[in-house]
Amino acid sequence: MTTVAFSTEQHELRRTVREFLDKKSPESEVRRLIETPTGFDAAVWQQMAAQIGLPGIHIPEEFGGAGLGYVEVCIALEEMGGHLFGGPFLASAVLAAEVVLRSNDSAAMADFLPKIATGETIATVAFPSGDDPSTDTRLTATSTADGYVVSGTAGFVLDALSADVIFVFARAGELGLFAVNTDAVGVQITGAPSMDATRKHATVSFDNAAARIIRTERGAAQIRSDVANLACVALANESVGGAQAVLNQSVNHAKARYQFGRPIGSFQAIKHKCADMLVALEQAKSVAYHAAATVDENPDDFGVEAAMAKAYVGDVYARAAAENIQIHGGMGFTWEHPAHLYLKRAKCAQSMFGDAVYHRRVLADTLGLSASAHS
Repeated sequence: MTTVAFSTEQHELRRTVREFLDKKSPESEVRRLIETPTGFDAAVWQQMAAQIGLPGIHIPEEFGGAGLGYVEVCIALEEMGGHLFGGPFLASAVLAAEVVLRSNDSAAMADFLPKIATGETIATVAFPSGDDPSTDTRLTATSTADGYVVSGTAGFVLDALSADVIFVFARAGELGLFAVNTDAVGVQITGAPSMDATRKHATVSFDNAAARIIRTERGAAQIRSDVANLACVALANESVGGAQAVLNQSVNHAKARYQFGRPIGSFQAIKHKCADMLVALEQAKSVAYHAAATVDENPDDFGVEAAMAKAYVGDVYARAAAENIQIHGGMGFTWEHPAHLYLKRAKCAQSMFGDAVYHRRVLADTLGLSASAHS
């Protein structure tokens, strides 16, 4: 397993992102933005771009980005997970930017990446299904005299309501990659309800919407698979941040809450819950950091590490978030307490891009352990 030893620069990045989010994404702001259609503050997004360059963190310097590695991306995501940040970082800076980068289409990279890096353009990607990345696309692309048009409906498109452009995988005979402007004629975006109100999804319908084809060297299907795996690594590291936050809440409450004249953290049942959460979290960090480092070391072959991280870390976060509510007792169930916000984020992150069952099946197939592999 790859050992991750963070550098001085990486520690400084973590500190910078944390301080920014402490100011810009406190619980009160998270709750305010839940009630908005897009779930984020455009002014804060621009500040994030101008002050610390996060939208372009992984975009090469030649296209206006910082040119940093995926480990740095995941450091930022870990801090965002701890703060329940609702901005389009995952959708635009990670998924959309990676789709364009991995296409190796020089014209598309020159046109899209600089504006994504500065935060001027917010982009997202329409995957076939929100909870099963292996599902085939229902979108079709048709060649016309003026180019291509895309038709069909995509569900659970992350941050579509705030996006300027959506990258879609559509069939024009074989699978292709296309860019569709959200203000194009024939595009209709409808917010989709979700358990996790801090992260906005939408259903996007395309009715002969004008689309730009993105040329791909390795094929659209390979890009779709790679970026879905990158999403799994991203969500695993974001979940580490969330799990750390709920552990901190549990420990602080266990120290401050007294019953029978002593803190509840001195009771064996509470003490063991917190200890178990800590052990699981430290293991989750190792798995998530290893997956992020593997992306940097072997960017074309990290599917096993992505599946491991998504399956294990997602479960750890969900259990920790549930235990946090138990440790807080009655107040943990109330709307006023933030514990439920983390639990909802954890449960939704668990299912995005495949749940633990799906990814364990992927690992079993890879190792030749599934029934289908022996049939």
